[in-house]
Amino acid sequence: MTSKQQTFKTLWALSAAAVVGAAGLLALWVHQPLSAQTPAQAAAAPMALPAARGLPDFADLVDQVGPSVVNIRTLERAPGRRAPGFGPDEQMLEFFRRFGIPIPPGVLPRSPQPPGEPADQLRPSGVGSGFILSADGFIMTNAHVVEGADELLVTLVDQREFKARVVGADRRTDVAVIKIEATGLSPVRIGDVNRLRVGDWVLAIGSPFGLENTVTAGIVSAKKRDTGDFLRFIQTDVAINPGNSGGPLINMRGEVVGINSQIYSRSGGFQGISFAIPIDEAAHVAEQLRTTGRVTRGRIGVQIGEVSREVAEAIGLGEPRGALVRSVEVDSPAARGGVEPGDIIVRFDAQDIRQSIDLPRLVANTRPGTVSRITVFRRGTQRELTLTVADLEPPRAAPRAAAPESPRPQAGGPAQALGLTLADLTPAQLAEMSLRGGVRIAAVEGAAARAGLREGDVIVALAHFETSNLRALETVLARLDRTRPVHVLFRRGDMAQFAVIRPSR
Repeated sequence: MTSKQQTFKTLWALSAAAVVGAAGLLALWVHQPLSAQTPAQAAAAPMALPAARGLPDFADLVDQVGPSVVNIRTLERAPGRRAPGFGPDEQMLEFFRRFGIPIPPGVLPRSPQPPGEPADQLRPSGVGSGFILSADGFIMTNAHVVEGADELLVTLVDQREFKARVVGADRRTDVAVIKIEATGLSPVRIGDVNRLRVGDWVLAIGSPFGLENTVTAGIVSAKKRDTGDFLRFIQTDVAINPGNSGGPLINMRGEVVGINSQIYSRSGGFQGISFAIPIDEAAHVAEQLRTTGRVTRGRIGVQIGEVSREVAEAIGLGEPRGALVRSVEVDSPAARGGVEPGDIIVRFDAQDIRQSIDLPRLVANTRPGTVSRITVFRRGTQRELTLTVADLEPPRAAPRAAAPESPRPQAGGPAQALGLTLADLTPAQLAEMSLRGGVRIAAVEGAAARAGLREGDVIVALAHFETSNLRALETVLARLDRTRPVHVLFRRGDMAQFAVIRPSR
C-alpha cells in the first residue's frame, strides 16, 4: 500500500469515526428527555437564537416614490463653450463645487473658444436632484444645486422636460424651492423625523453623475450630527455622489425624511459617510420660501465661541456648556439687553445651551420682535436678562481695535510675577473698544505667555473681579494665592475670551 493510499485510509477512518460518534450522541439526546437533563447539561445547551430577519425589499418603495424624484440640470451663460480637450470635465467641476472641495489651482484655465461658436451662450454647469412637493409643480432641492444658474431644466421620470424658476433659496440651510409649469404631478409624502431611529433602513433616489433614477440604500448611522453648519444632519451610509444633491432620503414607509446634501470624504469620493438635512427643518424653510421668497430669522447681535473644559472649571461653571460671548454689536438687541463680552449664555427662552452652536439655531428660529429671556453666567453668578429679538441682518464690520500706545507701561508688582507688564488705557481707547475699564498688556512672558496672552490684549476681569484700571488689577492680584491658577477675561481686538494662568511652582 502506497503512502498516499495509507493517508487516504486514515482520513476516511477518522471521518467515519466522527460520523459514528455524532450519531451516537444524537441517539443519546433523542432517548434522553429534556426533563432528565442534568443542570450541567442544561447549562451547556446552546441558547436559542431569534430567527434571522430578511433584508428589506426596496422595489415597492422605488415604484411608489420614484415618479416624485426629478433630475435638475443647471446652465450658465458664459463666453462660449469649451473646446474639446480644453479644461476639466463638467462633472468633475460640479464634484468640487457641490461638496466643498477646493478647486486646485490651474483646474479652471480660460480655454480658447472653438471656431464658429457664438460669443455668449448657455452651457451645462451642474447636475442635481429634487423631489416634487405639490401636484402643481413646486419642487424642493438644495440651494447649492441652483446657485449661480442662469437656467434650470427639470426632467421627470417619464422623460418630460420643463424649464424651472427659482422661487427662493436659503444658503444657511441649503434648501431651495423651484417651480415648473405642470399639473397632475405625484408629490412625495413627508415623514416624521422624530420616528427615525439609528439603524433604520433608508434609501436615496437621485442622479449621481447625471445617471437618472439611481437608487442606493443603507442605514441611519446617527441623528442630529453636528457638522458645524446651521443645522444638525442625519448621517447615513447611503452611497451619495455628485448629482445626488437635493434628492430625497426615504424611510421604509415611503416617506421623505431628509434631503441628501453632503458627504464626508478625504479623497473626494464617497467613503461611507453622507449627510441629509432633516425634512422637518427643510419643510419649515420651504414654506417660508413659497409664501415670501425668503426666510425670516432672528438675531441678537453677538459673536460667540466655545467654552473649554479648563475655562469652565476655572471660572466655576462646572461642565463646559453655554456660548461664550466674544463681542457684542453696538446698539444690538444684546447690547440693549445688557449682554457683555465675556458673558456665557447658558439658557435662551427656557432652553439650555449645551454647545455654542445651539444659540444661533435657537435665536434664528425665533420670530423677530419676540421678547426673550436669557440667562448669562457672569463673574461667578447667573443673571437673568431680557432682550427683543431683531430681524437677521448682514454682518457688520468689526470695530477697529484699540491702539496699543500710551500711557507708559508699568513693570514690577504682583503682575510681574505672572510675566505681565501692564498699562492703563486712555478714555479714548476705552470708548473705541466700548469698555468701562481695562488694562492693556504691554509685554508678556513666563506663565502669562504660556496661557496664550499676547502683547496688546486688554484684561477686563481677573478671578471674577472687574479690572477697571491697573491699580484695581493689582489690588485683586494682591489678595489671590499666587501659587494657584487664576482665570483672566481679556479682549483681543473686538473679541473676548478666557485664559487660565498657571504660576510656576
